[in-house]
Amino acid sequence: MPLIEEIVNNKEELKKWRQQLHAIPEIAFDEEKTAQFVEQKLASFGVKLHPRMAGTGVIGSLSAGHGRNSNADNSFSDSRAIALRADLDALPIVEKTGVSYCSTHAGMMHACGHDGHTAMLLGAAQYLSQQQNFNGTVYFVFQPAEENEGGGRVLVEEGFFKKFPVDAIYGMHNWPGLDVGKFAIRSGPVMAAYDVFDICINGKGGHAAAPHNTIDPIVIAGQLITAIQSISSRQCNPLDAVVVSITRVHAGDSYNVIPETAHLSGTVRTFHQHIQNQIITQLEQMVQSICEAYGATAEIDYQKRYPSTINSEIETEKAVLAAMEVVGSDNIIHDNPPSMGSEDFSFLLNEAKGCYVSIGNGDSPSLHNPYYNFNDDILTIGASYWVKMVQMQLN
Repeated sequence: MPLIEEIVNNKEELKKWRQQLHAIPEIAFDEEKTAQFVEQKLASFGVKLHPRMAGTGVIGSLSAGHGRNSNADNSFSDSRAIALRADLDALPIVEKTGVSYCSTHAGMMHACGHDGHTAMLLGAAQYLSQQQNFNGTVYFVFQPAEENEGGGRVLVEEGFFKKFPVDAIYGMHNWPGLDVGKFAIRSGPVMAAYDVFDICINGKGGHAAAPHNTIDPIVIAGQLITAIQSISSRQCNPLDAVVVSITRVHAGDSYNVIPETAHLSGTVRTFHQHIQNQIITQLEQMVQSICEAYGATAEIDYQKRYPSTINSEIETEKAVLAAMEVVGSDNIIHDNPPSMGSEDFSFLLNEAKGCYVSIGNGDSPSLHNPYYNFNDDILTIGASYWVKMVQMQLN
């Protein structure tokens, strides 16, 4: 692979950074040590640091050639700018890898590879600051709270794109099961929208030996669990990817008492907004109708968490060209199916054109697994991809 020689020569330092970050995992919006680590490295490279955003989000900028002014006050010249994003946060998982640089924070673990994402972007920032071989401005975005809490949404709400106007924004995630040295890149939907719902069924409690005197919310919950599964299998077009999963059930505390209430929770995954809206309507109708048939009532709390992650066509083509420069055309996978997982990079892609790619992590345990570990062999591949992206777009 035609990796960038200076980055390859710096592999051991990238590994050191990644493993240092792995040892200090922090949860959404609490990534203080991680943010300080990133800030110290960027400052040592000569990258300009801007005020933090979204609490612990670190923004660095680097201009070269006839590039625009990288101040956050819109005082810039008329040249190009792009943003590269990595995520900072870890997960509330007890690590079981047994590696020497295992988590030192109890109950927290980098089980999604964000330590590797951060190290790869730092490696690119170091090289670009040394070489200055591009013409424009690149923003290095180290975003907090990707897992569940929507740090990308907070960046948008705090005006990231107004403070730092860019032509496009790019993201990258490691992918277990995808061979080392390969990229999966496609335009259109790549990650699903992520919604959650809570249903409270209000019945009438009583003695378990006299169920006829009650309105049993557990029986109703059972009916709902079965019925809700038919939304994706019988009410949606089979060609539309839809997942509706009940993930939590709670009712009662005693062997001989029929409880007053039962609670169901779950998630919905879709790729298109009209299908998302259709499911909301169908779920509400189903819950209300079934509860009414049994004489019960229900409240539904439905929350749209993350929108679908959708790559724009032209920026996807640019990502393919950059990846080809690093791994060759034979190692670009264009037909990798979209994932029903979700990603808050979607909030950034809702505001700007861009592309989100997958880089192969090799044969490793799955993401969000206590035995998962980021593959250090791909650090130089990812960092080289970032550099090629900057050089090819800002030239």
